[in-house]
Amino acid sequence: MIQSLLLFVWLALCAVQDIRQRQIANRLTLGGLLLAWVYVLWNGTTWLGAPAAEGGWAFGLSLLLTLPGYALGRLGAADVKLLAALGLATNSHYLLGTFVGAGVASVAWWLVAPWVWPLMNQGVRNALQYLQPQVSNKQPFAPFVFVGFALAWVWIH
Repeated sequence: MIQSLLLFVWLALCAVQDIRQRQIANRLTLGGLLLAWVYVLWNGTTWLGAPAAEGGWAFGLSLLLTLPGYALGRLGAADVKLLAALGLATNSHYLLGTFVGAGVASVAWWLVAPWVWPLMNQGVRNALQYLQPQVSNKQPFAPFVFVGFALAWVWIH
């Protein structure tokens, strides 16, 4: 349970930084990837207790799912590193659930934001300026990854 909480905190930090700056520091993404890798090597399991091979499979799957989006300019390098670290720290069920949940959350925001945005307080709109609808084709993805992980966690538990 504490491992899941730490993953939530890490993903929340990444999401907040992505919302505020439209980038995620390598200290968070590569640091998370390095910690997950060291943990797997040291313990033989992922952070959430899956066998090391499952973490390796989830890591490879994360690259398979994100590198095409990066090549097409739809995902940033930080998004690729974030999901790679998440895959190595969890397993393929969490990774796929997070990826699908992030996609659903992203589409939901795309559909709802044009109606909700004008109703928001100016301070909230300023804080979420990079999530403003119709500003960019490439919005911050980490907030949706956070929501996707939360949905996957609820689904799996």
